[in-house]
Amino acid sequence: MAEGIFATAINCMDGRTQLPVNKWMKDKFRADYIDTITEPGPDKILTSPFSPLSQSIKQRVLISVEKHNSSVIAIVAHDQCAGNPVSRDEHIAQLKKAMETVKSWNLSVDIHGVWIGSNWQVEEIDSIVR
Repeated sequence: MAEGIFATAINCMDGRTQLPVNKWMKDKFRADYIDTITEPGPDKILTSPFSPLSQSIKQRVLISVEKHNSSVIAIVAHDQCAGNPVSRDEHIAQLKKAMETVKSWNLSVDIHGVWIGSNWQVEEIDSIVR
């Protein structure tokens, strides 16, 4: 097993979201390391739980949880997303559905849905605590 405290971010590939999310997770969860799984528009992808991309994300999350003992997952949606160019309200709806998808994996982890606005600050939208 890996040493240190790990957390997992299912984040957009957009480089502008990486640093704010990693800092927020390190501060909030006292994590030493953030395993980062990126796709364009992951909130949209995870609304289809059995799609190949959702299953790919799941396999990578399993590595983080099983090999690094990550106990917290953040799913990220953000403003100005090129991979999922929808309104904030639509992102939030997708984010909540994405959280339910991850919950269905029965991983005994806390799940946090976060929004990154145009100021690139993290706003926690919802959480599912085990």
